Amino acid sequence: MKHRIVVLGAGYAGAYVAGNLARRLSPADTEITVVNAEPDFVERLRLHQLAAGQEIEAPKLADVFAGTGIRLRLARVTAVDPERQIVAVADADSGGGGELGYDTLVYALGSHGDDCGVPGVAEHAFDIAGRPSALRLRERLDSLGRRGEGGSVLVVGDGLTGIETATEIAESRPGLSVALIARGELGARLSAGARSHLRQACDRLGITVLEHTSVEAVEATRVLCADATALASDATVWTAGFAVNPIAAAGGLEVIENGQIVVDRTMRSVSHPNVYAAGDSAYAIGDNGRPLPMSCASAGYTGRQATDAIVGHLTGRKIANSKLVYLGNHISLGRQDGILQTVDDEARAKPKYVGGRKAAHIKAGILKISLWGISHPTFGLPKRKRRLAAAPDASAEKALA
Repeated sequence: MKHRIVVLGAGYAGAYVAGNLARRLSPADTEITVVNAEPDFVERLRLHQLAAGQEIEAPKLADVFAGTGIRLRLARVTAVDPERQIVAVADADSGGGGELGYDTLVYALGSHGDDCGVPGVAEHAFDIAGRPSALRLRERLDSLGRRGEGGSVLVVGDGLTGIETATEIAESRPGLSVALIARGELGARLSAGARSHLRQACDRLGITVLEHTSVEAVEATRVLCADATALASDATVWTAGFAVNPIAAAGGLEVIENGQIVVDRTMRSVSHPNVYAAGDSAYAIGDNGRPLPMSCASAGYTGRQATDAIVGHLTGRKIANSKLVYLGNHISLGRQDGILQTVDDEARAKPKYVGGRKAAHIKAGILKISLWGISHPTFGLPKRKRRLAAAPDASAEKALA
């Protein structure tokens, strides 16, 4: 019987792991199934562009995995039972359900927008954590444009997503009034030079920045702040945080408070050794001793480590430790401006940064390379794939864990 590998999620982490496992493991011994709710690969790092009205490439996962032997199941994951080694799913097309058994599970369901418990966010705010929600925001912005009277857009949250969203909308839709709410100082985690560059970009794009402002409630046409200020808003975009799916915690996997799966250095669940986590779903400690942030870069590093660990474990080879590093941030400020901010081992911003067109072009190149790598999982396909060693006894391993 073949070893069943099930990968949950086909974002940056899940698609990377699935494609590379298919490249390195023999199909004579393994079968790989990817479960994803949407038929397309979503470039999450460009969803702010999609929301602003730009056309973003979305390769069909069926085309991405064509020729790899990977089975694609278009379905939403509803539960994970690591004791029975079962995943419950609801099919995207028929609405029916089913179960998938696995021998090795890769959990890469990513993250979604977090309303942070603020009243009205779920009912009245937009987010860009997923393609459907980004398209809903795009439709709202289109409707404001059709009115011919302008409109006000309020972006709540001054993290990377909030900054990129505010600047992209302001540049793409100059007829709208855009404001950005920051809980503290704008760009507080950046170097002094990068903060100055960011402020200049906001001024250039006509973005109103409201610093040291906390939001207590979101209503249909306004946002209520902690200082009793009411801010009018025709479209409120919530980017104040991200959360992971509670499925892992509900299934009994060991997680931290926010639901991320606790893994060892090889991305293996500390509670269930035949489960690996990658991307935003994993609580992974980087080489600097700090948890890796939720990011595309972290998805790449954790995905590579999980792949190496699974291949090594199944084929009886030594498992190498991949780098787990946090080098900095790439921030888009519209299409022709950006900031590249590197950090030190303590995750503090280094004094130097790269800004302007050069930074924008570097980030565009990184995104292009990432998409190409995901879209060509069989590139460099070895002529001789690795066969499995004697089938590992998962139950015995769990008893020893």
